[in-house]
Amino acid sequence: MKNSVITDEKIIDELLDRGVEKIYPSREELKKQLMKGEKIRLYGGFDPTAPSLHVGNAVLINKLSQFQALGHEVVFLIGDFTGMIGDPTDKTATRKKLTRETVLENCRTYQKQASVYLDFEGENKARVVYNSDWLGKLTFSDLIEISSNFTVQQMIQRDMFQKRIEEEKPIHLHEFFYPIAQGYDSVKLDVDLEVGGNDQMFNMMAGRHLMQALGMKDKTVLTMKLLADDDGKKMGKSEGNAVFLDQEPKNIYGALMSWSDGVIVPALELLTKVSMSEIAKIKDSMSQGANPRDYKMRLAYEIVKIYHGQEEAEKAQEYFVHTISNKETPSEVKEIVIAKDSIRLVEFIVLAGLSKSNGEAKRKIEQGGVSINQKRESDWQKVLTKKDNQSVLKVGKFGFAKIIFK
Repeated sequence: MKNSVITDEKIIDELLDRGVEKIYPSREELKKQLMKGEKIRLYGGFDPTAPSLHVGNAVLINKLSQFQALGHEVVFLIGDFTGMIGDPTDKTATRKKLTRETVLENCRTYQKQASVYLDFEGENKARVVYNSDWLGKLTFSDLIEISSNFTVQQMIQRDMFQKRIEEEKPIHLHEFFYPIAQGYDSVKLDVDLEVGGNDQMFNMMAGRHLMQALGMKDKTVLTMKLLADDDGKKMGKSEGNAVFLDQEPKNIYGALMSWSDGVIVPALELLTKVSMSEIAKIKDSMSQGANPRDYKMRLAYEIVKIYHGQEEAEKAQEYFVHTISNKETPSEVKEIVIAKDSIRLVEFIVLAGLSKSNGEAKRKIEQGGVSINQKRESDWQKVLTKKDNQSVLKVGKFGFAKIIFK
């Protein structure tokens, strides 16, 4: 087991520096542990609050994969139980609780999406676990015993709770149980290390505290830098700017190209395998006046390549250059056949898969996001007829469909 673990100091130093915000209790202690050549067990947790992982999740998965590459044991935890509670981190209001059916449906493709970074097969395969396997079996007596290791003062000191108190907003009792539940994950997995975003520090330290209180090992906590824009606003579901990994390659590419220039260097560091020396050169080049657009295209290309392969990355880049930058219609447009004489525009947009509902389609039209044959359409009540046959409809920056009446 010892010989299967890589102890190259240069590799370990980059592992502990690249994208890392803080290590508790210290970087030096974790490095010393890794240099011993003993396999450690680490985990990252992912609550299924959406039907797809997003690039913010990929930051953590990428770091887990770096530990796996050194030969360490990685646990990929799906928080199907904690997802129903709702993490109060950074929330100025109580999260809406999710049903078990919803969280199970949401996480259906998580392992497949994570597999572009993590190896779930082979001798040192990452292990997938669901925390409902233990949290769902706790009795009320168990909960009292576990929670007795924490104080109300510990919980109430969280910034978001202090803010709610000042604003006279409610703090529901079940929100206190979230860090306790996450802390119990560490106990059941008996981990040496937990990896998470720096906004998860309180929850991860709860696990360290609980393991210590129960006389177990001193778990190390490694927090990652958050993927954020120039103003410090993180890229994720809560902020409404997440890039989900189940999107088509061209849509991922286009969404990344809409990011601010200040995200380029952090995203290359956190999400890609581009060397730190090359990233340093890119940063220096932009500071000297180079066009950030070229490096943003490199970022978008690298990320699409990770998830969909080089061929799809090249297609996505070509699509962006011709369709978005040069404002051309793509050479291949999906055709939607209409077997009647007319159809309402909003209904056609939904039928073409360019909107989820008639109401959403209406909003897109009113906001100027819909055009027919490169002419903006502002009438949401418009009815398409056979005179519109072969017309090309564009919705947003990336959605195209051709109308075929038969």
